[in-house]
Amino acid sequence: MDIILIKLILAHILGDFFLQPNSWVEEKERKKLKSGKIYIHSIIHGGLILLLLWDFAYLWAAVLLAIVHLFIDALKLYSQKTATKRAWFFADQALHLLSILLIWNYITEPQLDLRFFQNPAFWNNLTAVLVLSFPSSILIRVLIAKWTPDATRLGSTKAQTSLQSAGQFIGIMERLLVFIFIYTNHFEAIGFLIAAKSIFRFGDLKEGNDLKLTEYILIGTFLSFGIAVLISLIAMG
Repeated sequence: MDIILIKLILAHILGDFFLQPNSWVEEKERKKLKSGKIYIHSIIHGGLILLLLWDFAYLWAAVLLAIVHLFIDALKLYSQKTATKRAWFFADQALHLLSILLIWNYITEPQLDLRFFQNPAFWNNLTAVLVLSFPSSILIRVLIAKWTPDATRLGSTKAQTSLQSAGQFIGIMERLLVFIFIYTNHFEAIGFLIAAKSIFRFGDLKEGNDLKLTEYILIGTFLSFGIAVLISLIAMG
């Protein structure tokens, strides 16, 4: 990655996540553009860019990104509602990153290299990652559907406290981690991942006191890891 782009992103990370106290965020949300903190925050971003690039030839870029940062923050503050704060957080960060990429592109005029699209390894890895996400979740659910325990046997309290679709996303993350471990030739890390999951699941299995539930969880876990290992090895082959 280009050093200028790295420094621009680092300046953003430092300014947004390290040098912006929660009290500033709260004041900005209350007073919006009437808060002096939003202007100080933008100036800090510009200063960080100039400090990290250490070249007054980029003063214009630091000033421009500071102004753009101010406008993006103002857009978020006036547009977000209580129900949309999470969505606006990601939108805000995406817009900041886009502005950084545009300025970097203007500064360096990089040559776009699309040759990796011709590399079979790229398509193998992309296919593997996609298969290990939702298709694998659906396949596992179908394979163990006849053993799915009755929700009433799990207890009403557990059913209410369980996060919606949490099991599906946990499975996707663990399969992707297995893919990364195999791809980087760290097979031993898979053992640590299985051990970590077993520790977290131990309490549920012990308290549940239900042999069928224990077997159901073990079947799902071994299927998930087995599919992840198989697809990863095929992709690497």
